[in-house]
Amino acid sequence: MDLLEITNIKKAYGNKIILNDVNLKCKTGEIIGIFGRNGSGKSTLLKLIFGTLIADSILIKINSKTISQSNIIASKTIAHLPQDSFLPKELKVRAVIPLFFPNSDDQNKIFYSPKVSSFEKIKIGELSYGELRYLELLIIGNLHHPFLLLDEPFSMIEPIYKELIKKLLLDLKESKAILLTDHYYHDVLQISSKNFILKDGRKIEIKNKEDLVKYEYLNSNE
Repeated sequence: MDLLEITNIKKAYGNKIILNDVNLKCKTGEIIGIFGRNGSGKSTLLKLIFGTLIADSILIKINSKTISQSNIIASKTIAHLPQDSFLPKELKVRAVIPLFFPNSDDQNKIFYSPKVSSFEKIKIGELSYGELRYLELLIIGNLHHPFLLLDEPFSMIEPIYKELIKKLLLDLKESKAILLTDHYYHDVLQISSKNFILKDGRKIEIKNKEDLVKYEYLNSNE
């Protein structure tokens, strides 16, 4: 089992405090959902953990060993799915997969995943948003990194790919720990092990939709 521990996360822009002494843990077998209104710090939190945004304060431990923000990417322990696509739009899917997986066995995990054969000859820039997001998750998820940070994996994608992504994430959690944030709360709650909401810079544990209403993320009639 792998364990990611993050403590003393602080981030502010001028006088605006985004995250104030946030702590969290995520271990193999868990999918942890992160909720919060726009501007609450969800994407910021993932970027701080991944090391692409410098924290005012943060302590990161992987399996009890401290690791600096500047070494996270090089350590190949944490993979990050950003909101914006990271794949070259002019290349076909079948040309992109080997860029990430030189080994043919690893490539086959992607090529033989459900639905990939239906779009492998299409250019990245011509994929539907569901196809693109699903492909990105297949790539990120099949890296050997034990921890995954996923920023809005469900947003604005077709229902068929949403279901494929849910199954993929449930399969991946058998060997990985997953932190994800998304406004499509129904989808997150269906697969998550634990959840919390970011509000006024603080992390608040939640258990269900009613808690999302309680902490003013949702209206009672949603």
